[in-house]
Amino acid sequence: MLGKLTLVGAGPGDPELITLKGVKALQQADVVLYDALANEELLKYAPHAEKIFVGKRKGIHKFIQEKIHELIITHTTKGKHVVRLKGGDPFIFGRGAEELKYVLDKGIEFDIVSGVTSVIAAPASFGISLTQRGVNESFRVITGTTSEVELSEDIEAAASSKVTIVVLMGMSKLEKIVNAFLAHGKTEIPVAIIENGTWDKEQLAIGKINTILEIINQKGLKNPSMIVIGETVKESKVLYEYLLNKKGLKL
Repeated sequence: MLGKLTLVGAGPGDPELITLKGVKALQQADVVLYDALANEELLKYAPHAEKIFVGKRKGIHKFIQEKIHELIITHTTKGKHVVRLKGGDPFIFGRGAEELKYVLDKGIEFDIVSGVTSVIAAPASFGISLTQRGVNESFRVITGTTSEVELSEDIEAAASSKVTIVVLMGMSKLEKIVNAFLAHGKTEIPVAIIENGTWDKEQLAIGKINTILEIINQKGLKNPSMIVIGETVKESKVLYEYLLNKKGLKL
């Protein structure tokens, strides 16, 4: 008898931000395959499950994607309930659909448990809103680095618009992103860099397009970080100043 796969979004890092449905899936798991961005504290909800780390980070690959597929099939064909625990929401640059299509092709049953995405939760942790009435009419989420390890062409399109943009996996391309905005004369656009958003070790840097590179060099922020560019960053100043003080952090 075949087992099944449950794809679970682990949330942005704070272990309390996983959903109740996600916790229930972990409690019922026989095997948990978890990523680098999934907080390991969540594994306590699966005390009897086998836990296998399958995380990938830029330049460091514990498992290639094909190996992860193989592990899912190996355990589900033994009748086990496999939970694939992925940071944030697995359908936001998380390759969740890719993994589900693979198991569907193999005739494996699956369920999906959405997660709180870091796209919204990490800025919100510092009171930074991605939309504000009278300030912007939309926001855009972009990967800074494509599968070909190049800067996304969407950065150029966003730089010529008025939308607030959130860039994931973009720290290694930050200079190129800045240059794209400078090329459109947008030197004063506010920028927020959030490192480890919602985790205990989270950090925030605030600047403008023409100052953010220097600020990041001074603070030493690095991956995993996200970049928020837009006027809503400036409009959120009173909130992030209050929350920084509350968290005992400084800009």
